[in-house]
Amino acid sequence: MVYKREIIVWGGSGGDGCVSFRKEKYVPFGGPDGGDGGDGGNAVITADPNLMDLSLLGRRKEFAAENGRRGGSSRQRGRKGDDLAISVPVGTMVFTKADSGEEIPLADLKAPGQKVLVAKGGRGGLGNTRFATAVNQAPEIASKGGTGEKRYIVLETKLITDMCIVGLPNSGKSTLLSAISRAKPEIADYPFTTSEPMLGVMLGDKRDLIVAEIPGLVAGAHSGKGLGNDFLRHVERTKLLIYLLDGSSPTIVDDLGTLDREIALYKYLSHKARIVAVNKVDLPEVQARLPEVKQCLVRAGVPAFYISAMNGQGVLELIGKAVEMVEQASRDEEMISPPAQIAVFRPKPRK
Repeated sequence: MVYKREIIVWGGSGGDGCVSFRKEKYVPFGGPDGGDGGDGGNAVITADPNLMDLSLLGRRKEFAAENGRRGGSSRQRGRKGDDLAISVPVGTMVFTKADSGEEIPLADLKAPGQKVLVAKGGRGGLGNTRFATAVNQAPEIASKGGTGEKRYIVLETKLITDMCIVGLPNSGKSTLLSAISRAKPEIADYPFTTSEPMLGVMLGDKRDLIVAEIPGLVAGAHSGKGLGNDFLRHVERTKLLIYLLDGSSPTIVDDLGTLDREIALYKYLSHKARIVAVNKVDLPEVQARLPEVKQCLVRAGVPAFYISAMNGQGVLELIGKAVEMVEQASRDEEMISPPAQIAVFRPKPRK
């Protein structure tokens, strides 16, 4: 799955103006009648709810809108070039890349159908009719169409989900995702079974909820270690984080600290609502040390749910609390900003 792409986008060039004169019977001095060229098409990026990543763009590097057509005689204006619509998943941020390499944000497409203009088409050229004056009544000049705008664009998709399951490798994230949703991720007894984000749909009373699972995090994931660095961007758009801990781990409190630290260090996301669950409580070795685990988490001041994603023990209680927290987070977001508005960035020019 592709979540970041750099492309070059061109607006269409305007059509040239036309040099033409009326040549009609009994009209010896008909004068100029060359029409203007058509404007070039604009390049627009649109959020499509049917897309999950940027793989639809393929390996294409450059995208161009259609050029405007040349003007014609009898003052006919050339046809405007068709606009170019580039479809991207909902949750895609659009940046323009400056000559210095700096990525300047243009828009944040958070809702289906939102769009942003990234490259304007060139203006159509003027026909010789436009150059007629009292002194020069038969001009033989016309102007060229304008060149379309060229933009270096960076697209970065951050999945918009209701819940995101995070944990260390082999903590049972895929098993939990399959237990609470319709997803069928690969489940195996070795680390890093999940190598890319997995999405599932969980049926709810009011609406269906989108649940994501990202690859296992390790210490230093925020700086590029393991697989988490490429996919931590998806944590930014979720309403709730489900920290899943391996109940058989001898360092369960340290594992929780690792998750907290990596989430906090990646763009300072410690403000995200979270819920902690200890998995694999059905295993005999975990049951034997469960009182010790509970005592350690209580001393750390961490309320937790104790579940078995394999047989469903405690999962309903966990999901009930998670749904409640997601609904509260949704209400808080609506109070802060209307969801229908598009976030368009207009950076000021440098002095």
